Amino acid sequence: MTLRAAEHRTPLAAARSIAIVGSGPRGLSVVERLAARLIEEPPAHPVDIHLIDAVQVGTGRVWRTDQPEWFLMNTVAGEVSSFSGRPDGGPVRPGAGPSLGEWWSTVDPDCPGAGGYAPRAVHGRYMLYVLEAVEASLPPGVRLHRVEASVTDLERHAGGYRLTFADGRRLDADRAVLVTGHARPGPDGRQKALAGFAAGRPRLTYIAGDSAADMPLDAVPAGSPVGIIGLGLSFYDVMAAFTTGRGGRFLEGADGDLVYEPSGREPLLVAGSRSSMPLLARGRNQKHADHRYSPVVFTADRVRRGRPHGPLDFRADILPWLMAEVDLVHYATELRRRAGERAAGAFTREVAEAAAAGVPPVAAIAARHGLADVPPIDLDRIARPFEGREFGSPEEFGKALREALDEDLAHAAAGNVDSPVKAALDVLRDTRSLIRHFVDFAGLNPRSHRDDFIGWYNPRSAFLAAGPPRVRLRQVSALMSAGVLRIAGPHTDFTGDEESGRFAVSSPHVAGSRVLVDTVIDARVPSPHLYRDPAPLTRRLVERGIWTGYRNGTGPGAFETGGVAVTGSPFHPVDRDGRPDTGLYVLGIPTEHTRWFMQGGSSRPGFWTDFVQDADAIAAHVLSAATARRTASAGTHSASAPRPTVLDTV
Repeated sequence: MTLRAAEHRTPLAAARSIAIVGSGPRGLSVVERLAARLIEEPPAHPVDIHLIDAVQVGTGRVWRTDQPEWFLMNTVAGEVSSFSGRPDGGPVRPGAGPSLGEWWSTVDPDCPGAGGYAPRAVHGRYMLYVLEAVEASLPPGVRLHRVEASVTDLERHAGGYRLTFADGRRLDADRAVLVTGHARPGPDGRQKALAGFAAGRPRLTYIAGDSAADMPLDAVPAGSPVGIIGLGLSFYDVMAAFTTGRGGRFLEGADGDLVYEPSGREPLLVAGSRSSMPLLARGRNQKHADHRYSPVVFTADRVRRGRPHGPLDFRADILPWLMAEVDLVHYATELRRRAGERAAGAFTREVAEAAAAGVPPVAAIAARHGLADVPPIDLDRIARPFEGREFGSPEEFGKALREALDEDLAHAAAGNVDSPVKAALDVLRDTRSLIRHFVDFAGLNPRSHRDDFIGWYNPRSAFLAAGPPRVRLRQVSALMSAGVLRIAGPHTDFTGDEESGRFAVSSPHVAGSRVLVDTVIDARVPSPHLYRDPAPLTRRLVERGIWTGYRNGTGPGAFETGGVAVTGSPFHPVDRDGRPDTGLYVLGIPTEHTRWFMQGGSSRPGFWTDFVQDADAIAAHVLSAATARRTASAGTHSASAPRPTVLDTV
């Protein structure tokens, strides 16, 4: 259920002072949209914007500019922009500026182009460039204050808000936007057990999940055996830090494979996960930054046709239509490869016509078009390729893993348009906004939300649609060949071994896989949860009842999501009395599970994705009492730049 904004406890005053807590991509987007609107209609009184960050103002912690260059983004540079509009021939300003790829190509002669993957530090420098352009464009009477400080408390005060910093300073603001980003929740369950086992044993170290740039990896000695939990994006960062970061080099071999040349300072890496398949590579990008996918059969109207009212069931109501779309793209791409564009078009039209009667039998239609030998996409099989298999030795599993890596690299090299598999999996990425439309604000019943969506679909979607550049998987193969990296096997178990006083890493499905290690690193991005976030600001907001958790449902079957309870756009927090505070706004990761995929860190050039729409809705509401000649409304576009294309969520 989506709550709408209600009356504030006190009448809202004109926004003369605006505090934005957190200056990562979402905080920067709010500033950019505030500036675009203020340029369009300068305020009748002075306005002070306070952009606050504890690490680096303008980038936040994850994108800070002093991190090593081996930490890469997982989105190509040409598809990333912090400006809400494209360049228009005029000066760079809010609403009109270059994408990351366009900017990078002007400052670095070695920029690989729009299809390259920028280091995170490079993206941080781009964010600072955007912030400088914003500040230089502000109209008279509007000032931007960069405040490098940690906010530890926020309370209602004199019709507005009083922020307290860690050093005791205070700031009073009329509006406050909370975009605090990635939290560092305390260990839970197995992680608590591992941390407890290491405590009191000087030889052992347990490193909790976090951004790899903030992990104490330099303290791990050369040659020391290290267990790594997880094989996702953070795993690749840890892998890079222990290899490239320690002087090792990846070289092109005579057969075209990468060869690793060790520096001698690497630890021995023993990694594993439930699947023990490293996160799949993104397909070679063949799509222009302007690409926009329009689903053929997976639409809001068709999904709602079977259940017009009330919460949906993800597996029963949404997944069949989503997979029909995935299979449609899979078969159409394969048919295009075999028989040409006309054959693919005829197949697509037949599937679309069949959708008028219900979920179309895509595989059966494909068989009539000569593709009976091609199985439909199976998300479980691709994400868990070793499930149900037993291996007689680490060498046997290593051989199977290399074959799986080679297969994925072949699909990725073919590209995200020409590879039937990668084109199909891109549908999971391209339909996120539509899925969010169904899922946000308890759009699913509690059981389906918890088990089907968060428990089953979310990890598979992340695994199959948000992978690293291809070079990362090539590096995995090279490190395995060099004896620097070993992947234990399916359902990897990390435990404390009382007999040896060390950690043990093993797979119950790979005979002889047990290895003793001295360090265990949790290389998984911690899942946000309001009540496990130890940050002082979060704790105070919860104690004051300003932030509450979002529950899906009531009674015995209710599901405590862990996200902050907020209204619909512009996302006011709902306090313990059930009332929205309309001078406060919460955006991004703190609201994950109330809304979905809040970790997305950018918008696309020239498109108003949900990312920009959310920021603009907040900017409009913040300034609604600050401008003299209009009442701002969510979704109104600035006239200071060409009107961009809006990507609808339905």
